[in-house]
Amino acid sequence: MRMTEITFAGARPVDGYGPGFFRVGGGVIEGAMLVTAESARSWAGLDDPAPLVALAGAVDVIFVGTGAEMAHLPVALRSALEEAGIGVESMNTPAACRTFNVLLSEGRRVALAALAV
Repeated sequence: MRMTEITFAGARPVDGYGPGFFRVGGGVIEGAMLVTAESARSWAGLDDPAPLVALAGAVDVIFVGTGAEMAHLPVALRSALEEAGIGVESMNTPAACRTFNVLLSEGRRVALAALAV
């Protein structure tokens, strides 16, 4: 079996997560977070679409981690992102973190908005 080391070329992958926190690019973020290749910061959650909509033109898709369980996104959030031309995929937070990291390592224009588990 051939092993290939994943490189992120200066981007900020999700290093890990636990109850109420995330480790991103060597730092810790408490609670919900928003991560792109260039930055990682706290996010107010599903009722706060403005920071996500502001990514229009910078990202093609946002993965939304809905916590420990898969949940549907609020209609207003999904509509705001789609109107801004941003694709959105919701999944549980562990799956969203993994998917974000894989596509980030490929150099894709992605973001992750995740609720803590």
